[in-house]
Amino acid sequence: MEEADIRDALRVIIDPEIGKNIVDLGLVYDISVERGGVVRVSMTTTTRFCPASDFLREAVEVCVASLPGVTKAEVQLTYEPPWTPDRMELA
Repeated sequence: MEEADIRDALRVIIDPEIGKNIVDLGLVYDISVERGGVVRVSMTTTTRFCPASDFLREAVEVCVASLPGVTKAEVQLTYEPPWTPDRMELA
């Protein structure tokens, strides 16, 4: 399992407030694939007290855990650095 494959899979998760996927929004900061199929995702939300935080964290965990070869998915929310619109990918 490669980081790029995981990022592609995460594009199905849409931020309910903005209506765009979390990868293109720049909410996914880091993905690490470790020995034994453990995947750790570091991500943020558009604001610290975003009402969709739990939904997005759980959606990422379920999405990653369902991928072939993944034995465990861990998602960490972080607000350092804070998200800003300039993190969005131009499509």
